[in-house]
Amino acid sequence: MLLNRIWVALITIAMVMACGKAFIFHDFDIFKLLVENLFESVKNGFEMVIYLTGALCLWMGVMNIGEQAGIVSSLSWFVSPLFSRLFPEIPKGHPASGAIMLNYSANMLGLDNAATPIGLKAIKLLQDLNPSKDTASNAQIMFLVLNTSGLTIIPVSIIGYRAMADGATDPTIVFLPILFATFFATLTGLILVAIKQKINLFDRVIFAYIGGLSFLIFGLLSWCIYSPDSVNFISSFVGNFILLITITGFVIYGFVKKINVYESFVEGAKSGFDIALSILPYVIAILAAVSLFRTSGAMQSLFSGIEYVLVFVGVNSLEFIDSLPVAFMKPFSGPAARALMLEIFQTNGVESFVGRLASTFQGCSDTTFYILAVYFGSVKIKKIRYAASVGLIADFVGIVSSIFLAYIFYT
Repeated sequence: MLLNRIWVALITIAMVMACGKAFIFHDFDIFKLLVENLFESVKNGFEMVIYLTGALCLWMGVMNIGEQAGIVSSLSWFVSPLFSRLFPEIPKGHPASGAIMLNYSANMLGLDNAATPIGLKAIKLLQDLNPSKDTASNAQIMFLVLNTSGLTIIPVSIIGYRAMADGATDPTIVFLPILFATFFATLTGLILVAIKQKINLFDRVIFAYIGGLSFLIFGLLSWCIYSPDSVNFISSFVGNFILLITITGFVIYGFVKKINVYESFVEGAKSGFDIALSILPYVIAILAAVSLFRTSGAMQSLFSGIEYVLVFVGVNSLEFIDSLPVAFMKPFSGPAARALMLEIFQTNGVESFVGRLASTFQGCSDTTFYILAVYFGSVKIKKIRYAASVGLIADFVGIVSSIFLAYIFYT
């Protein structure tokens, strides 16, 4: 299993680096630092899951109301022409289609806290259709890859972090680069999975949906270019409004359909706690390995090596190197990548080239390994097949696109 090999590799490399520092450079404090940061990462992982438990209970409850009231089935009907081709394993009208659509919508609006619980609900519904319970199905892989590629139309959280940073003068300047980078990453993931699963992307229905989405994205881009003041309005209002209107809409519609919405919510919320307990070990495993890898100095050595290779092959502009730790960390841990981004804001400035590119890296993809571990872990999938490799290729496209876009938009 790829996750197993990567996990072992990160820990092994970290220990080799630590022992080298201790016995070659007599830096014996490295072991103390490793242990301190290791337990700090475990604490952070536990707190993250505790926080997520509340969000899980909320959204599992809301989703249960939606299922009983028939809203999720209606959403399934709306996207069924596209999903019947991208997800041929999902029966027509199955609630998994509606859950997947809600998850993608939350991701596109940058509503991370809403996207994860809905995504966990979607992967559980897909698992019910999975004939081999320990092996990822085609539908689950398509869902995970499109999820990890992280198409983001409105990066609400990143713009918010930039606005709060000292010296911020243009928090929304990363809006367009993130949109383009995530679009390229998502399109790459979709194409690769479609090729593996022999899905015809030139089917007129798929082409119409994907082409329509592209038209909307570029229409939004044009609107933002010609009306830059509207970006602030979108970031501060629209995302949260849609979030609230979804919750209240589900409750009111369920009441109108004569559903006992309170009991339905409580029944669904109970499953949120069970899911939180099931994903905790996977979160701890990922964060612990990344903590050791970073604290040992292995990460810094990796990027020093990348810089050496780029200089050797004749790359002249290396300003982006200082932002690469964010890009490297993002597939493993969103909070860790966010911490690196904020650290860059403090050391280089939020409006510096490095600061803006770090923001773009933070938004250009999603936490691939974290999502794979949490989502597949929640339904006890052990054989993930090509989900990780395709997800990482999509991430790489997003990272490379971010670098090129940064030199276009930030210089």
